[in-house]
This record gives sequence, C-alpha cells and structure tokens, in this order.
Amino acid sequence: MITVTLTVNGRTYRADCEPRRTLADFLRHDLGFTGVHVGCEHGVCGSCTITLDGASARSCCLLAVQVDGAEIVTIEGLASDGELSPLQESFRKHHGLQCGFCTPGMLATAVELLKENPDPTDAEIRQGISGNLCRCTGYQFIVDAIRDAARATTDGP
Repeated sequence: MITVTLTVNGRTYRADCEPRRTLADFLRHDLGFTGVHVGCEHGVCGSCTITLDGASARSCCLLAVQVDGAEIVTIEGLASDGELSPLQESFRKHHGLQCGFCTPGMLATAVELLKENPDPTDAEIRQGISGNLCRCTGYQFIVDAIRDAARATTDGP
C-alpha cells in the first residue's frame, strides 16, 4: 500500500491505496466521489473525466499514485453552497442530460472548453466535446447548454 494525498474539491484527503488502483476507482470507491463514472475503462468514452491541476483528464487512465499531491475537481465540486454552477444550471435548463451517465465528464470537458474559449461557436463546442460519448441526447441539447452558459458568462448578469 502507498499513501496518497489529494486535494479534491478544495478538501485534502490522505488514504492508502494499492499502486495499481486507478484514480477513478480511488476517487469513487475510496473517497466516495460517486460522480466519477467509469464506462469504457480505456479513456475513450469520457465519463470519468475530472479536472486535474486545472486541465481535464481521464481518471480511468491514471493511477492514484501518479497524481499524489494533485488538485482535483469532480462534478461534486462544481456546485457551491448547494447551488448549481451556471454551467450545471444550463445543462438542467436545456435538458443536456438524460440518463446522466456522461454528464460529469461532459461538464468537466465543458469547464475546460469555456476556460480556454469563453465564446465558442457551435462547431467549436462540438469539437470540444467530441471525446465524450453520450448515448441519450444526440448532443444538440448539450451544445445548446454550453452555448447558453457561455453567453450568460460573457453577456454579464
């Protein structure tokens, strides 16, 4: 066992884990962040995407011991004081989620997209989320949600 220390959603956690334990399993099963979803276990579907030291990362393709000392944001860290973030609210408003399985990864990807490009076109949004698979929505509602969240952020209150 190896001791791993991570800051997750602003709180520091220290726990022992096996060297072969994926970050996704460590976050989900050891630390209780069940918003980290595991789909393909190969980094293809994007459902395990989290923010790692400010950039999106596939948590199923990393070992927990590799990211010792890192700062991580999961879907649980996007809301503040029980209030959805503007992006989460936009997903709700535009029905950008159905079964919800891809939603945590889509949100993590969208956070990074909007950080890098605060006013993306629909084509840029589609390109930005192209590494995340959704089997329910057909993507249009997700694109609408991200576009609306970007406009709300750039247009002001």
